[in-house]
Amino acid sequence: MDSAIPDSGGRRARTRSPSTLPRVRILAPLARRDFALLWSGMTVSLVGDGIYFVAIAWEALRLSNTTTAISLVGIAWMLPTVAFLLPGGALSDRFDRRLLMLCASLVQALAIGGLGVIITLGVVQLWTMLLLVAIYGAADAFFLPAFEAIVPTMLEPPDLPPASALDQFIRPLAVQLAGPAIGGVVIAIAGTGTAFLLDGATFLVPACMLVAIRTPRCPAAADAPRQGSFAGIGDAIRFVRANPWLWRTLVAAGLTLLLFVGPSQVLLPFVVKNVLHAGSGTLGAIRACGGAGAVIAALAVSQRGLPGWPVRAMLAGWALQCLTLAGYALVSDAWLFGAIALIGGGFGAAGNVVWGTLMKTQVPNEVLGRVASLDFLVSIGLVPLSLAITGPVAQAVGAQTTLLCGGALAAATMLFFARLAPSRNRTPGDLRRPRPDAAAASAG
Repeated sequence: MDSAIPDSGGRRARTRSPSTLPRVRILAPLARRDFALLWSGMTVSLVGDGIYFVAIAWEALRLSNTTTAISLVGIAWMLPTVAFLLPGGALSDRFDRRLLMLCASLVQALAIGGLGVIITLGVVQLWTMLLLVAIYGAADAFFLPAFEAIVPTMLEPPDLPPASALDQFIRPLAVQLAGPAIGGVVIAIAGTGTAFLLDGATFLVPACMLVAIRTPRCPAAADAPRQGSFAGIGDAIRFVRANPWLWRTLVAAGLTLLLFVGPSQVLLPFVVKNVLHAGSGTLGAIRACGGAGAVIAALAVSQRGLPGWPVRAMLAGWALQCLTLAGYALVSDAWLFGAIALIGGGFGAAGNVVWGTLMKTQVPNEVLGRVASLDFLVSIGLVPLSLAITGPVAQAVGAQTTLLCGGALAAATMLFFARLAPSRNRTPGDLRRPRPDAAAASAG
């Protein structure tokens, strides 16, 4: 969820308001060698993530056919991510971002590959699956901020908006469309163990690409003791507090994901299996429909450019995505689930393109790793709680009632914050950074 910014030579470059950005060229950033290498590896890894999301839900249901089992797996993944995000962001602004991403990818390959091995051997238990998923989640906390912060160092400022659109084109195409479709087929033919082995292998591809990348270490490396230390997290917090559009969006995302993620991740697989009486292929197809909607929306936004009121449009799009939960509660045919997922995926991706562009163009790169870690922390900090309470709530009031209420409340929360957003976007000059003396006084 993603001011002047340094150009590739370290000089300050002007950045126009997102409201006046030219029409984006979605493939233009791929002309940059390092960016193309980065996204080649990421694309393969994201396909693996799509396989993972189908396989982990199905394996959890195989071990224990309850919503609680899926909740536990989600919590085991998210809690380590939340716990290590701030250290991960601080390290990404101090050390070589490529090295952090490389190490994280190798750890994830070992964790997910190991899960595939024990499932194939038939010795998997719920606690061993939770342990390996937790290792996978902890590595995510170091990879994600470093990835967000390294992209602007590879591109010139005009390429950042199309880079955000490309992100939202490839990510759903891989995670929600190709990955789930492949995962559903692999599970049906060879089982979840093979699916996890395939997913683990996909992490080796970005690792190889990162070795070939020549982008230098982060711009703030020379100033690491001051800017990149763990104490420097306070600088990122003050920057976020100084810009209302930023902290309001983070608060809105945190509250909404509390209501949205648990029902989406826990109850959708449960409903597919126990209400639609369908298999993993149907779940993969529904996820794929969401990915198709996201791909279409990313292409549309890249062609039209950002609206003149991006923050309000972004929050409204996310609100409409949240309503998909209520839609799932009101229909009982698989094709209607797919249609709802298609629409929701489109609105969600449109909002994500706006958010990715604002983050990369409005946040200085020397603090971007830490701000990105705060973004992930605030956005997903309540997700473990969402996953934890979804199962018990669904058992008490029913899965469909939980979906209906969760979707309606999440959408209402987003629309409330959308009303607070400016009708027109502020220019970079209006974005405020705390003065050094004020920051020092606050730190004292």
